[in-house]
Amino acid sequence: MAFIQFSQVSLAFGDRDILKDVSVNLQTGTKAALTGANGTGKSTLIKVMAGLVNPDSGSRICQKGTRIAYLPQSGLTHHGSTLLEEADRAFQFGYDIQKEIDTIGDELKKNPQNTKSLLEKQAVLITALEDSGWHRRQSLAQTVLLGLGFSPEDFSRKTEEFSGGWQMRIGLAKALMQTPDILLLDEPTNYLDIEARDWLEKFLASYKGAFLLVSHDRYFLDVTVNEIYELFNGDLKRYPGNFTHYERVRELEMKTLISEYEKQQAEIEKLQDFINRFGYKATKAAQAQERQKMLDKILENKIEIPENLKKIRFAFPEAPHTGRIVASLKDVTKWYVKDRNVIHNLHLTIECGERIVVAGRNGAGKSTLLRIIAGVDKNFEGEVVLGAGVKIGYFSQDSAETIAGHISILDYMEQNAPMELIPRIRDMLGAFLFHGDDVFKSLDMLSGGEKSRIALLQLLMRSNNFLILDEPTNHLDIHSKDVLLQALKDFKGTVIFVSHDRGFMEDLSTKVLELSNGCHREFYGDYKYYQERLEAEERGDIPSSQVERQTNAKNNAGQVKNADESFKGKKSKGALNYEEVKKFEAAKRKAEKELKKVEDEIARLESEKKTLETKLSLPEIYSNGEKARQVQTEIHKIDSSIEDLNIVWEKAMQEVEKYAE
Repeated sequence: MAFIQFSQVSLAFGDRDILKDVSVNLQTGTKAALTGANGTGKSTLIKVMAGLVNPDSGSRICQKGTRIAYLPQSGLTHHGSTLLEEADRAFQFGYDIQKEIDTIGDELKKNPQNTKSLLEKQAVLITALEDSGWHRRQSLAQTVLLGLGFSPEDFSRKTEEFSGGWQMRIGLAKALMQTPDILLLDEPTNYLDIEARDWLEKFLASYKGAFLLVSHDRYFLDVTVNEIYELFNGDLKRYPGNFTHYERVRELEMKTLISEYEKQQAEIEKLQDFINRFGYKATKAAQAQERQKMLDKILENKIEIPENLKKIRFAFPEAPHTGRIVASLKDVTKWYVKDRNVIHNLHLTIECGERIVVAGRNGAGKSTLLRIIAGVDKNFEGEVVLGAGVKIGYFSQDSAETIAGHISILDYMEQNAPMELIPRIRDMLGAFLFHGDDVFKSLDMLSGGEKSRIALLQLLMRSNNFLILDEPTNHLDIHSKDVLLQALKDFKGTVIFVSHDRGFMEDLSTKVLELSNGCHREFYGDYKYYQERLEAEERGDIPSSQVERQTNAKNNAGQVKNADESFKGKKSKGALNYEEVKKFEAAKRKAEKELKKVEDEIARLESEKKTLETKLSLPEIYSNGEKARQVQTEIHKIDSSIEDLNIVWEKAMQEVEKYAE
């Protein structure tokens, strides 16, 4: 079994501890994620695991022959070869093994006396080469490249022709093609569209080796991993289960932590107040010094709350009133190349309060449509008519280009914020990953991603009633996405958006507009419903005559209605009808509710056990035999209860997994 093992690994940058006595073991079958607030050292830890950064102390043990593939967050470039030639470089390990096999073959001809040991060594190498899939490398390369969104026409293109995002896709493809024993992926979904993410999810689900990844996509984490490692203040803690389960457990832990934090803060304030008032008085100097010692001791063990787990909320300024119709699109057509229209005769009515997600593959015209509706792109046929009183707020990645100057982030935001929001600017900046002294950075010092976050926050503080958002979750972590999502769900206006974050799309959308090959369809439901509809079409539950993409508004409306009726009433072998789907979903929700109930109880007991263990370490407890025995008895009872609940949890998890199949 291949593995990497770390024992008491420590690493510091100056006076800041990045890793403190970290121990972790990655082995065949591990499906793990690494989480923590921005800047905690997640990327550094992955580099240590990959052997690219040496720790200050501790040991890193890697089983001989273990192959590791590492994908950084950014910065990869490729040049001097075609895409397929570059992909073939991922199989260099196989060429090396084949070369060694051939060398042994030559040696056998020259030295037949040493036949047994050489044949044994050669057999091991041949088996390793076969197991690696090297002989099927061309088929594997094409499968991975197509899965990640490259087209067959791209295979012969020079790699230097691809943009930065596609360069990172090439790097990801090469890492996956190596089929290593251990995959280390730092933000692999950053440059992927929804189709490529779906493909990567399936790839990782069937992956035979081990992987550890960092991602800010909650849905992606939930469907790919079964254990979470949290890095905070240099300490690494493991949580079994997917990301949602980790958040539930962590929320319960946070309640205890926040209570202890508030008590400690009150004690710090009390001591500091005494020192400030009496430190200079001769009659109180000794007492002040004693309290200073007490304060220093507390500060040595100061309780910190992870930034990514702090709950921050903010609300939009009240949206101005609009009529029922926010915008009407009639015969909208957009041409990019002669004889090829990316959008053709699009009819769309956007009503007040709708939250529409625009779906479709890369190049389908999603961002183009948003620019047309926002009035940024005026070079199109047809017309866009806005309703009375509509005030548009438009965000795209290009919005960052307007952020410039020597002014600080804080000053810039305060100058552009409504008066009622100025007292909350620091909290809002924190929610968008600008913590501490970051708010005093000059705008000219910011990266493109940082400027995008500023542009998005600036938009959200304005009094608009129609938001047009193109990839608003780019450059945000999970916590920031949650803040944005809740604000948008509470928003009383209308939203049309494009995103590649499936969880965000499912939670926010109330309607889906699909673009494909110049055609369009509307789906009156959220993104999850849309996905279920597509799966039903692929299974044949809806006849192809009923799911043809229409471009005429009247035909399109009729097609959607007919297809919905078919979807609800269809009864075919291997498929569920509409009523059965409803019963299935109800049973699934009940199973998930039972699982959550058990998980919450386990988390509560573990938190209670931790409190008792802390109590047991107090001098007044461990020095008193009777009190110590009472606490230990309570701990044993909790351990027994947790063991019983773990059995219940396994059964509940099996029930939930049954509905996921």
